[in-house]
Amino acid sequence: SGAHYPRIARRHRSANADPESNALPMKSLIAVFLMVATVYVSLCTWMFVRQRDLIYFPHFTRTVASQSDFAIVHEGHTLRGWVANPGRGDAVIYFGGNAESLEPMRDALAGWLPDHTTYLVAYRGFGASDGVPEEQALARDATAIFDDVQARHPMGSVSVIGRSLGTGVASHLASRRAVSRLVLITPFDSLVDVARSHYPWLPVRWLMRERYESARHLSVYRGPILILRAGRDQVVPPARTDRLIAALPRPPKVLNLPAADHIDVVDHPQFRAALKRFLE
Repeated sequence: SGAHYPRIARRHRSANADPESNALPMKSLIAVFLMVATVYVSLCTWMFVRQRDLIYFPHFTRTVASQSDFAIVHEGHTLRGWVANPGRGDAVIYFGGNAESLEPMRDALAGWLPDHTTYLVAYRGFGASDGVPEEQALARDATAIFDDVQARHPMGSVSVIGRSLGTGVASHLASRRAVSRLVLITPFDSLVDVARSHYPWLPVRWLMRERYESARHLSVYRGPILILRAGRDQVVPPARTDRLIAALPRPPKVLNLPAADHIDVVDHPQFRAALKRFLE
């Protein structure tokens, strides 16, 4: 009967080896999961800390102060910009995109709106302006700029044009001041939702401090609005523009350019004609 023991021992060793071999794939899966989770959390942390570097690109716009011809000091920062057609009764303030040099638009608006004095002021850290850009600071600066321009045109109207990121600044301003007319070029309902369109795998609603909630701000604005929609916009998805339009308390005028993208949208002759009709 002793001849049976070695076979029993071999069976016991085989049985004892099975749990260990089964545990190896599980340990590997856990290790992979932890590695992916670590990378994901690290990426979320990086996005939270560096989000302003992903939103604002002032280095593309920097210029020397001597190139500007208008300045306002607010909260200890000098904000510099340009004036087109000085001395007119009515005024327009232009807020640009997140990487936009304002000089080309100054020249364009001077020709498009000859009966308006147009002010184009660079955000903090942009152009020749001092400081560091962030949403609340830009909103306060916009209010100060509006008050300054209104004081320079006491008998005239003050309208506002915003482009891309500038539509968020302009929308916030329109909720705080009596903006005569509002032009929004490739606007969005909120910057958070724009980010969600580009990064659907990130919890951007929890990560973003720079929110630019245009739909919420414009819920209290009752003035006329012209919206320029670019059908091939790869930066602000047209769906985000549509959501803003749907959220407005009053139907805006909408110029839809199906073939336009985020950059060339202002080059279309239809836009220039619509802008002139709307503001004049």
